[in-house]
Amino acid sequence: MSDLSVRDNAPEHRFELLVDGEVGALATYRTRDDVVTILHTETAPEMRGRGLAGELARQTLDQIRARGERVVPACPFFAEYIGAHPEYRDLVAH
Repeated sequence: MSDLSVRDNAPEHRFELLVDGEVGALATYRTRDDVVTILHTETAPEMRGRGLAGELARQTLDQIRARGERVVPACPFFAEYIGAHPEYRDLVAH
């Protein structure tokens, strides 16, 4: 099993899922006040089909929750993920 962890690369405005130290998936964002708008998600072509985007979404949303922020899932993948995982619906900013 690979070592998977998400880091917030704030200078690049993206959350990065590291797979054994390499960026396997990322989600770009912008922040205003305490709201993080997730704009786009992508997975490295050679790493697709391994569930990395879902792991990226889960860990990213957990970090946003831990920081006391809210989320706007402008990215269709994050919107679908939140729709399928009701435990994250309380994070959505209205």
